[in-house]
Amino acid sequence: MDLGEPLSLYCERIAPGIFGEPLNALSNLAFFYGAWRLWGETREEPRRSRRAVLALAALIALVGAGSLAFHTAATAGTRILDLLFIGIFNVVYLACFLRLAASWPAWRAGAAVLAFLAADRAAAALGLGGVLNGSGTYLPALAALAALTGYGLRLSPSAGRLMLSATAVFLMSLSARTVDQSLCGSWPWGTHFLWHLLNAWVLYRLSKALLLFGRPVRQPG
Repeated sequence: MDLGEPLSLYCERIAPGIFGEPLNALSNLAFFYGAWRLWGETREEPRRSRRAVLALAALIALVGAGSLAFHTAATAGTRILDLLFIGIFNVVYLACFLRLAASWPAWRAGAAVLAFLAADRAAAALGLGGVLNGSGTYLPALAALAALTGYGLRLSPSAGRLMLSATAVFLMSLSARTVDQSLCGSWPWGTHFLWHLLNAWVLYRLSKALLLFGRPVRQPG
C-alpha cells in the first residue's frame, strides 16, 4: 500500500490539497472543544474516575487530530491514523466502562475487550466496511454501544440516560456519514462534517456518563 496515495472519499473534496475539505477539516475543532470541556469538569471528581475520563479526553483530542490530518492531507496514511484513534477510543471506553461503571474484574473486562476486537475483525472480514458508504465499519461499535447503554441504564438511570442520548445521536451521525456520497449532486459540501460535529458530542457525552458512574452513592440522612 502506498501511504502517500491521495484519497477522495467525500463530497466536499473535489481537488487535492490541505484546503480541499474546509468544512470537514474545521468541524474537527468540536473534538478539541469536547476534550477541553471534559478536562475542566473532572477537577472535583474521585481520583479513579478522574483518571479514566482524562485519558478519554486525551483520546478525543487525538480523534480530532487524526481526522483533521486526514481531511487536510487526505492520503492512505492519514486515513489509517484517523481510523486508529477512533478504534483506540472504542477499546479504552469499553474497558473503562466495564471496570469503572460495572466493576468487572480486570480479567473479565479484558476478555470482553478481546471479544469486541474479534467481532470487529470478523465484521471487516465479512466486508461490512464496504456497505453504507463505509459506515458499516461502525456497526460493531453501534452494537456494543447499545449493549452498554442498556447495562448502564440498569446500573445508574442518570448516567444511563446520558448514554441513551449519545446512542440516539450516534445513529444520527452515522446517517449523516452514510448519505454523504448520495447528496453530492445536490449538496456539494456533503454531510460528513455533521458526522464530526455529532460524534464529538457523542464522545463527550459518553465520557461524562463515566463521571456519574464513578461518583460514590450518597446515603440518605
